[in-house]
Amino acid sequence: MKKISLSIRFGFFTSALLISYFLILALFNKHINPAFSFFNAVITAFGICEVVRLKKLENPETFTYDEGFKTGVVTGFIATLIFTVFFLFYATEINAAFLPELLQTIKGDFNVDIGMVTFIVAVMGLATTVVATLTVMQFFKRTKNIPQNHL
Repeated sequence: MKKISLSIRFGFFTSALLISYFLILALFNKHINPAFSFFNAVITAFGICEVVRLKKLENPETFTYDEGFKTGVVTGFIATLIFTVFFLFYATEINAAFLPELLQTIKGDFNVDIGMVTFIVAVMGLATTVVATLTVMQFFKRTKNIPQNHL
């Protein structure tokens, strides 16, 4: 449990940021515009970057790429899971008109239900997690090209 406690903590922190961002957009009725969801990748990358940075600071000598990658993926998975549950709750219990408004902004004749949209949100979150973790790990991996004492 000690190994993933940092990931759990930052998973909750990242999901809190994602939920806060979504609710701020909802205040201005911008949450129905899918273009604003691109900033979710920035929030997710920030959370993953911070957790990997702290993981490396805990044990800089024994820190490996695999360990950092696992930490980032677990953090993003937890954040995605929590945000997806919140999204489902919001779309079904808080604002039942949200899904039809969202689908109307896409300008298509989509025959989808809340289950499909929730699945899409989860898959997008997991894909963002993997891409953000791979990107972040480029900053933290050890390289033989640059001496480590200069970083």
